[in-house]
Amino acid sequence: MSEDLAGRYLVTLDLDGVVDKAGLMDRVARALALPDWFGRNWDALADSLTDHTVWPEGAVEQGLLVVVRGWQPYAKARPEEWRTAQEVFTEAGDRTPSLVVALALGGTS
Repeated sequence: MSEDLAGRYLVTLDLDGVVDKAGLMDRVARALALPDWFGRNWDALADSLTDHTVWPEGAVEQGLLVVVRGWQPYAKARPEEWRTAQEVFTEAGDRTPSLVVALALGGTS
């Protein structure tokens, strides 16, 4: 099955230099322009990814494509946290068909 991703609102989540959960949450908050009340925990991340009211302007109409790049060093340094992050990304995408989270496998340059 293929999914047409053309036309979705694109957000790049760059994790280059992230070494812990706090850094991940800060990058997510910045990339998605989340409100100040974003709780910077796994439940808040899941809620934000599935809540259209906090998505960037234009993403609700188009659907949201979040491309995660530079994630490999974080995944290696904090494998348990990374597994949890992947679970959150997967579950959010399953619950919200207009959301796609993709892991970039290429280099970071």
